[in-house]
Amino acid sequence: MTRKVVICGVGMVPFKKPGQSDSYDVMGANAAQAALTDSGIGYEKIEQAFASYVYGDSCSGQAALYRVGITGIPITNVNNNCASGSTAFALAVKAVKYGESECVMAVGFEQMNPGAIEMVFPDRPSPLLRHNTALADLMNLPAAERDLPPAVQMFGCQAELLMNNYNVSEQALARITMKSRVHAEHNPMAIFRTPLTEDDILSKPPIYKGLRKFFACPPSCGAASVIVCSEDFAKKNHLPIQVVVKGMGWCSDKADYFTGDPLDITFKALSKNAADLAYEDAGVAPGDIDVIELHDCFTSNEAITYAALGLCRDDEIEQFIFDGNNTYGGNVVVCPSGGLLAKGHPLGATGLAQITELVQQLRGQSGVRQVEGARLALQHNGGLGSAGFVNILEKIK
Repeated sequence: MTRKVVICGVGMVPFKKPGQSDSYDVMGANAAQAALTDSGIGYEKIEQAFASYVYGDSCSGQAALYRVGITGIPITNVNNNCASGSTAFALAVKAVKYGESECVMAVGFEQMNPGAIEMVFPDRPSPLLRHNTALADLMNLPAAERDLPPAVQMFGCQAELLMNNYNVSEQALARITMKSRVHAEHNPMAIFRTPLTEDDILSKPPIYKGLRKFFACPPSCGAASVIVCSEDFAKKNHLPIQVVVKGMGWCSDKADYFTGDPLDITFKALSKNAADLAYEDAGVAPGDIDVIELHDCFTSNEAITYAALGLCRDDEIEQFIFDGNNTYGGNVVVCPSGGLLAKGHPLGATGLAQITELVQQLRGQSGVRQVEGARLALQHNGGLGSAGFVNILEKIK
């Protein structure tokens, strides 16, 4: 038997540039406490916790949550690259859904360094070796380009493929960054809140292939937390039942991703698979969704995700952008928080920050960023290596 899963508390701390934040344990504790305050329950009600991060030693979750309370509950640490926070959330939801626990916390945090993401353990095989090698082979990359930082190589190629194969122009990709900055302007949790023009964005020289500086999200520090509980727990503790998990889809790569369309190595197929699973689980269609927080680590990834989520066809991506169908007044509001591009991308916190934004949207708590009448929300998050997640949330009242 399965049970309805209620999201009863969310919280996060403002995202910061590297070197400007508290340490990971302080950020994690503050986000967890914010979620507890939002829920109206004490830490003693939490039966287990899942802590997500990428750049940290083992048991960092204990270091963060021991600042909130030392109660003996199981604390499981999760590392699934950029999808670590969504993984913690999924595990928390499953624990409640299948009756293992009544109230579970997911907390994610990241204390990052400046610059492009590099491998921490270069003395051993990279988890991304299969992906980078397959992409390089399919695109016939020269030897000098095969040793670039993995994300630079993969998303530089993704942007070039998107332009060449789907006729998505640099101007369209610049519009995505412009939208993100406009959305983030009124988000106190976001790092970059100053609007940019198309000239601001395209005047920066390419970093690699189709990748420019403002086409990429910044390395970031931050934390977020989400508390889920059963419907019975919410009623027993007099908690309002406002937002529930309606559907979930999570997956990893399939073998054919590495031998066909190179874009499938960079999230295209993974995202579609996760979305299809979530729509089926929720019993809804893409056109039913009102607001989305998606994994816009790069503008090209946001663009390709529009089609992966079923918002438009592959050959409609550019028109979807130019028609404003990704913002207020269009078909669906995408990343009202400013997304990873403007709000920031502290890896272990990202998925939980997306959930936090969407819960607040469904509750009607987002102020000038509020999506009017939002009833169904979709969260999309991907981790290289790979882990794909789509969660669909529903407003109850």
